[in-house]
Amino acid sequence: MTMIKDKISGKDTIYFIVSLAVLFVSLFLPTSIALVLTSLFFAAFAFLRPQQSLVFLVIYVSIRPLLVEVNSGVKLVGDLITFVAFLRLLVAARKNLFSLFHFKIFEWALFLLLIAGSISGLMNGVLTSAVIFQVRTFIIMYLLYYIISRSRLPEGWLKSLAWVTVWTGVISSVHGLIEKLSMRQMLLPDVWKYKILSPTNAVRIYGLPGNPNSLALLLFFGILAVLFLQQLYKGEKYKWFFNVNLTLFLGVFILTYSRGTWISAFIFGVLFILMTRNWQVLKRLAIAGLASIILIYFPVNWGVKYFESLGVEPITSHPGSIGNRLGETFDQKNLDLMTESGRFFYIKKGFEIFNDYKIVGSGFGSFGGSATLSYGSPIYDHYGIRSDIYGGKYFYSDNQYIQIITETGVVGVILFAVYLLGMLALFWKQRKTTFGKFMIALWFATGFSGFYYNIWELKMYTMFYFLLFGAFASMTDQYVKFNLKEK
Repeated sequence: MTMIKDKISGKDTIYFIVSLAVLFVSLFLPTSIALVLTSLFFAAFAFLRPQQSLVFLVIYVSIRPLLVEVNSGVKLVGDLITFVAFLRLLVAARKNLFSLFHFKIFEWALFLLLIAGSISGLMNGVLTSAVIFQVRTFIIMYLLYYIISRSRLPEGWLKSLAWVTVWTGVISSVHGLIEKLSMRQMLLPDVWKYKILSPTNAVRIYGLPGNPNSLALLLFFGILAVLFLQQLYKGEKYKWFFNVNLTLFLGVFILTYSRGTWISAFIFGVLFILMTRNWQVLKRLAIAGLASIILIYFPVNWGVKYFESLGVEPITSHPGSIGNRLGETFDQKNLDLMTESGRFFYIKKGFEIFNDYKIVGSGFGSFGGSATLSYGSPIYDHYGIRSDIYGGKYFYSDNQYIQIITETGVVGVILFAVYLLGMLALFWKQRKTTFGKFMIALWFATGFSGFYYNIWELKMYTMFYFLLFGAFASMTDQYVKFNLKEK
């Protein structure tokens, strides 16, 4: 606790503790009361401490799936913090509101993409609620960027963000190890505990985010946060704390068996180290990586076998391995499955739909996005896409680009390209700075992730991306900035 107080101011610490206490207590209240309590408290929190409340989102978004599974009355906390912080910015800028309408080219491209996708969706029979749902998915985390980029950040804001990320990663990692060793029998809601998983997924750690890929993404940013803090504290202070947690994060990161996040992390690491020529970071990662395999990966898998010998019923016949997970990528059976009902199938169907809606696509909420998970699609039956084709539910396309191609057509592809390249142009202008190089590497890793994730719809990823992008924009004076005085 002393370490937390030392690195996050005393007042901030109190707010964080009280906020966590409110969330915890709300879990045991009736849903309606929990909804009212959390709405009132976090609306006040975001208005009084807008910049700190945005940092608190790291904790909330990381554990939201677990919280909502226990009590759905806490589901509005994230949206409330975001929108109230936005209102707080409007209040701060009330004497110069017109400056808030200054947008970069990538922002205009995003707005036009949302308009084009919405109009196309409505014209093609998508429910209005589904279109709104999809637009919200794209815009909600962008608002984090909008708020932070136009705010005068207090000294140490990035450091606070890093510390909160590290502690969230520590708690999630410890919980994940308990989940793994108990073979999903401890510290999980009953719905998760008894969820039927395929043998491939049963060996993976799902953790507090309730998804191995989301946990891997959290730990990826946790690793970056540790490396950032190591640069700030170059002496002996916290040396062992950072080294232990870097090893812990890498060990659990491996045990998520998240191939996509492994690839993205590798791309980021290679680009950032080459651009900065910071070989010391490579040395730290190599040592911590070796230590994580020796001290986390092998002992945990041996532990699983040991508890199995004591009579704990295993979910699958093997604890999993890196080799098996990587080997499955090019396994013929797996490739056939992807062709019949997986990623290759979605790409094939996406282009089939695109051929019929070339100019503006079939519209938001019609193919493989967040909205179709909840609302389905009016065109699925016509194209032979069944609702039970992927585990008895509607599906993500697991490829951001085929979704954009299918839902928004040629117009959307052009706008999406401007959106992406517009961000890269901002980073490129700052390529001589460490932060600029960091964002360039993150941009390329994000872009590559789009080939196997709906990356711009994953809240865990876009939260971190836009928090960091917003800080970058604020620190490089991309907009008129306002002082959001915290009380």
